[in-house]
Amino acid sequence: MSNAITGISSMATRALLAELCAAYARAGGGEVAVESVGGVDAAKRVQAGEAFDAVFLAADAIDKLLAAGHLLPGSRVDLVQSGVAVAVRQGAPAPDISSEAAVRDAVVAARNVSYSTGPSGVQLARLFERWGIADVIRDRIVQAPPGVPVGTLVARGEAELGFQQLSELMHLSGIQVLGPLPPAIQILTTFSAGIGVHSPRADAVRALLAYLRTPAAAAIVRRHGMEPA
Repeated sequence: MSNAITGISSMATRALLAELCAAYARAGGGEVAVESVGGVDAAKRVQAGEAFDAVFLAADAIDKLLAAGHLLPGSRVDLVQSGVAVAVRQGAPAPDISSEAAVRDAVVAARNVSYSTGPSGVQLARLFERWGIADVIRDRIVQAPPGVPVGTLVARGEAELGFQQLSELMHLSGIQVLGPLPPAIQILTTFSAGIGVHSPRADAVRALLAYLRTPAAAAIVRRHGMEPA
């Protein structure tokens, strides 16, 4: 693996990148080793100077790393868009989430609510502020630690209602995914990639990123609950 492309990603794309990189290797593109951690932690490690050939994070995080000189200028490639879904514990009552009003009512009625530290969590917090319920539910928010899926907290019974990227919920046991947020309040996050500024494998990373935007890759992306960007 000494010649493998090294990468770091957020947990939101862990399963997707594992399958995509395996397919890339089978197609003769070479080995890729991606470490997946909480997105906040991933960005901090790159900012601290840890060397990776490729970085896979939400687009705004990639832009910040580019602006700070940690990624090659012009190397950002948008890969996928990911929406937020809602989950409850397996066997628990399933609240209505068919409309914005229904989701608001479900949040207010829930014993507690969990969301991530990632971009979707930031947007949800803003949504709760806009709805005027942030103060009402403040003590009922169970923040998932970086790298811990919201669905895990829901499965354990530590959170009654969980919000996270569908890609992070759909493969977990012990929960029931109720569906995506309704269109009026859906939160879409674009996940992008950039090339490490000191990478000796920049051309190899460009070839990988080109593969990740092929029709073959798009089929894998959709199986993981996302859409090609």
